[in-house]
Amino acid sequence: MGLNRRLFMTGAVGGAGMMAGTIPAIGKSDGKSDFSVAELRGSFSAANDGLRPGALDDQSRLLQSILDKAALDNKPVFLPPGNYTVSNIKIPSNTRLMGVPGASRLVYSGAGHCLMAENCEFVEITGLQIDGNNRSIEDYAEALIRISNTSHIVIENCTIVGSAGIGLYVDRSMGRIERNTISGAAGDCAIYAVENSDMLIASNRIRDCANGGILVHRWTQAEDGSIVTNNHISNIGAAKGGTGQWGNGINVFRANSVQVSNNQVSDCKFSAIRSNGGSNLQIIGNQALRSGETAIYSEFEFIGAIISNNLVDTCARGISIVNFLQGGRLGVCSNNIVRNVILPVNYENEDNTGSGISVEADTSVTGNVIENSPDFGLSLGWGPYLRNVVATSNIIRGSKVGIYVSVVEGAKSTVVANNIISDYEQNAIAGYRWSEAVTSELAGKSTSGFDHLNISGNQVS
Repeated sequence: MGLNRRLFMTGAVGGAGMMAGTIPAIGKSDGKSDFSVAELRGSFSAANDGLRPGALDDQSRLLQSILDKAALDNKPVFLPPGNYTVSNIKIPSNTRLMGVPGASRLVYSGAGHCLMAENCEFVEITGLQIDGNNRSIEDYAEALIRISNTSHIVIENCTIVGSAGIGLYVDRSMGRIERNTISGAAGDCAIYAVENSDMLIASNRIRDCANGGILVHRWTQAEDGSIVTNNHISNIGAAKGGTGQWGNGINVFRANSVQVSNNQVSDCKFSAIRSNGGSNLQIIGNQALRSGETAIYSEFEFIGAIISNNLVDTCARGISIVNFLQGGRLGVCSNNIVRNVILPVNYENEDNTGSGISVEADTSVTGNVIENSPDFGLSLGWGPYLRNVVATSNIIRGSKVGIYVSVVEGAKSTVVANNIISDYEQNAIAGYRWSEAVTSELAGKSTSGFDHLNISGNQVS
């Protein structure tokens, strides 16, 4: 017997007590609905339970009661379009809170926190606009939305604006943060993800934040496994100052096995992407535009960094894989484009400003294209901190010196071969003792004169 699909769906919705027109049609640009009719069937409609869109009075107690009741029955809660003034909402385990994207709006009234979840099994928040109203947030919360120790979280297709602190703070949790828009965070960053496991942070739009975009941190160095991908990040300041702790679009700290891929990051006060002490790191296929300091940075106590297929345009330095003194080593820097290294750094006494790519230890630098780097195209080592570096098949055009290489005592095992270097001002390849050039042109010589340094097959013009 044939089944009329239209009649079946109409009957199913009617059987759940939903009249036609109660829930507006909701769509995304890709044609998929943000939540299906099946997800709403049997849900709590906050309006039916007394919550009033647009009411001037605070509705925190009623929303809390609705969330608690729905969580006990493991049912979703739907917020119809409108403004709801709330504060100090404690999200219970098994919360599924959803609204109409761009229309269902929680407005923080101040005096404590806005939304907080702790020690939960499952929390899902989708399709809401959450406005911090620039009201103060207590120190215990730190963020407009704070989620701690939750087995599975989903924060999706939400707009988070006007936080006086962090936008979204997630710690000791698993899940995904996807397709959100976060702007105007006045605290440390838009998204602070700390001590998590296998977190997906994808396809978010982040802009106009005071100190940072996305921070993936751990208190001690350990496996993390977060993936940060396809995010658009712009206009990140460094209101707290410092020498690189703040002002980064994406910042990884002590978190191992993190992948940062296919992000577009622009107009950051310091770095577009900066990793401090993150081992087994991949930074692949990103676009970094107009960075106030080093565009892409792997520094300090890391072992293992792959930085490949990125495009860097306009910065004070392009890509740095450094700090062998503190144990930073083992990298691949390949197939990147770095151009227009022109901006001044944000603090004084910075060495090798104007370098396209800088590396120090156990690193292969191959297949990169560097153009318009005013001091050095490639910078290999710093003082005695140079070991096991291969620089081959790179194209370097438009610099004072094409390749800087350290010849200080203690520098070890370096090969510079088969690169193309053109339009340089002083030397294609030169040896340095820290900031001082101590050799004449090394390109084309049969021997470099230094036991650790092998130079051959480079084309210069």
